Amino acid sequence: MYRGPFGTAQAERLLWRAGFGPRPGEAKTLARKGLRGAVYSLTRPGPERLHGPAPKDEFGQALAPEDAYGHDHLWWLDRMVRTDQPLLERMTLVWHDWFATSNAGVGSQRLMLAQNRLFRRRALGTFEKLLLGVTKDPAMLVWLSGNQNTKDAPNENFARELMELFTLGADRPGGYTEQDVREQARALTGWMNDFSPQRGPYYFRFVPYLHDYDFKTIFGHTGAFDWKDSCWLCLRHRNHPSFFVGKLWSYFVGGPPPAGSQAALERLYVSSGYAVRPVVEAILMHPQLYLGPRLVKPPVVYTAGLLRALGRGIDTSAWLWLDALSGQQLFYPPNVSGWDESRWLDTATFRGRWLVASRALAKSALDENGRSSPPHDPAKLLDWALSRSGRPFVAPETRAVLLELCTRALADAGDPVTARVYQRMAVNAVRILLAVAPEQQTS
Repeated sequence: MYRGPFGTAQAERLLWRAGFGPRPGEAKTLARKGLRGAVYSLTRPGPERLHGPAPKDEFGQALAPEDAYGHDHLWWLDRMVRTDQPLLERMTLVWHDWFATSNAGVGSQRLMLAQNRLFRRRALGTFEKLLLGVTKDPAMLVWLSGNQNTKDAPNENFARELMELFTLGADRPGGYTEQDVREQARALTGWMNDFSPQRGPYYFRFVPYLHDYDFKTIFGHTGAFDWKDSCWLCLRHRNHPSFFVGKLWSYFVGGPPPAGSQAALERLYVSSGYAVRPVVEAILMHPQLYLGPRLVKPPVVYTAGLLRALGRGIDTSAWLWLDALSGQQLFYPPNVSGWDESRWLDTATFRGRWLVASRALAKSALDENGRSSPPHDPAKLLDWALSRSGRPFVAPETRAVLLELCTRALADAGDPVTARVYQRMAVNAVRILLAVAPEQQTS
């Protein structure tokens, strides 16, 4: 457990790693709880409340997340911005990446949103219940052909990903074999659904006569296994605890866990009955989270955090294409492996982040003829700009560059009228540069 100081800086990092960043003053308030109290306030919250106005598009119309293209993304982004249970929403995002399902293959925003509710409902419960729920989830059945897996024509898609990506990992000593894939596919047979051009895929159900009731041999165990047994066999495989701990850790902390911590987290996970919450709590209180390297914020986390800091809600559909340009459109991961976090920042996606910052700050930008009167002193002007941006963490080298910008802007103003214009321009420039600074792209 982390034993160092737990002040505003540590609380801010916790809120970014376990949520979507702080609202103004939130990190300072959280720091007063101490490490354990802060973590528990995130992992054991009360009833959820959404703060702020309901989301709408640029025409003032309410969102239609099941029907209008992109409104599913906006609907979920709104939850990230307005929720008072940020960890629950962040874990929903973790499971969306872990069990990556794309509407490009499902073709139904209604089914994708139902899966999203499953992830949220099971976010901090047991991984066993989550896995069982995902295995029969309609969106997943369509995505990985579970609805086309019958005793007469076994389909291996879900069986393979169940082991490779969801529970065990690929190419590990003592792992699964191709024979296990085939036998798992047989155990998972029996699901089907109906389809119509008007309703799309619907009425998902288990049909006994499509299931293979013969004996199968999986991981050396033989029995008349069904889809539930398929999940349980994976959970009880010797490679599962280490896979689960390592993958869950990677969403919160950079680099692999120390060997001792890995072993301790595995014991905690198994002894708790495959519970997620205690493992998340232990990770959020681990020294590496506070002393380890900074992590790049996923695009939607960056956008949601910027809007939270500004107190701005979802009032335009532009966030859809801006987040997509930044590399992440919700409900559309690039493949079954999820998003490649090594690609979050490159010459293409960073342009998207710059445009996100520009759009987010546009409504609160100072008009050059406005009534506000920023200070004329460069240091005070910088502090004034910081206060209008929620006072985010600023590294000393970034502060020095911004202070130089303010100093030069004021020095270039030759008369009082020009000075007032330059003051406002400097504030607007500082706020955008703050939003795209390296320390705001990472936490």
